[in-house]
Amino acid sequence: LILIGGFVQLLAGFLAFRKYDHLGGAAFLTFSALWSSYGATRIIRAGPISGHLLNIGAGNTEGFTAGSVAFLVLNAFLIILASSFNVVLLCVTLAMELLGICFLLFTLENLPLPLEIVVLSIFSLLCFYGATASLANCMFGKDLLMMGPPLFIAGSSKKDTQDPPPCVCPKSHCTSGLRTIAELLNTGAVCGVPTDTVYALAASCKHPQAIEKVYRIKDRPQEKPICIFISNLDQLRAAAPPISPLLWEFMENVYPGGVGCIIQKGEWLKKLGVGAGYSRVGTQDSIMIRVPDLTVLVHLIDMTGPLAVTSANPSGEVDSTHHDMVISRLGHKLEGVLCDGESDEVVASTVVNCTKIDESGITIVREGCIPAGKVMQIFERVKNR
Repeated sequence: LILIGGFVQLLAGFLAFRKYDHLGGAAFLTFSALWSSYGATRIIRAGPISGHLLNIGAGNTEGFTAGSVAFLVLNAFLIILASSFNVVLLCVTLAMELLGICFLLFTLENLPLPLEIVVLSIFSLLCFYGATASLANCMFGKDLLMMGPPLFIAGSSKKDTQDPPPCVCPKSHCTSGLRTIAELLNTGAVCGVPTDTVYALAASCKHPQAIEKVYRIKDRPQEKPICIFISNLDQLRAAAPPISPLLWEFMENVYPGGVGCIIQKGEWLKKLGVGAGYSRVGTQDSIMIRVPDLTVLVHLIDMTGPLAVTSANPSGEVDSTHHDMVISRLGHKLEGVLCDGESDEVVASTVVNCTKIDESGITIVREGCIPAGKVMQIFERVKNR
């Protein structure tokens, strides 16, 4: 069970890093190392055969003793950092310090069993509450279970909050904020916007110079095409593209959502509202179209027409999963960022090539938030129907 606990903490550390919580990630990876070492030492010392084979016994645990002392010193720094985040994380690091003391006493063969039971019980309860609170608060988007305020805030943070943002940053839940971003896009600006996957850079298809600016902002290779977002399939039907019944049926099953379909390009795009940006979106022969499953973005597209969209990150770097990441990384190059908090996903959309759907089916160009297997199941179901 102790080794399983170490694996769970290792997994929690990787997930924290994935969410850009570097303190939480470092803390849980450190806890996993100590937890696993403690458990392994316990198992080895408890078994007379394994202890004899590995030459671990009384008076031969200097390495474990030194390791536990090193952890106590390292965890002391984590305690200081945790005190600037929340009370729960601080309590977990304090409990881990007590566990480190237990490990030290264990290597010195001077650990009272009641003390070990009490410390492990406290640590387990704190971890259970912290995990439950984080999951509940993340799922419902509000503080259902309190994590506690930070005990102190670094003095420099007050200065940081006084600095104005490098661009216009309205809130997505405000109608005025949506209108502000729409007006900027309609005048040829490039803005960061939330999507149903990760944050993206958007430019109006009516302004080819804005699409060119997207390439410069991202340092994106010119040979990489940019897709377009529309608000619903009715817009596509009104443009009357030469799409087969099979492709229509497939798109009706994947839109709206995190799947982008590459289809044949044509003059019908101008009827869709692409306008002067026709030559700057997609390739010479094809274009990827997506209908996002995010109300605020759909309303924005209704106000601006089709948008040329690509992920809001410097080319080759990880996707932006919060508006703060967009502002800090690219805000000085943008006219505005529509702030919507954390993104729904941590990876971009799945891209499907549908240009030969009637002849040879579909191919997965990029697997994203929607698994490739699920997309293929949808296609097979539609095809059989």
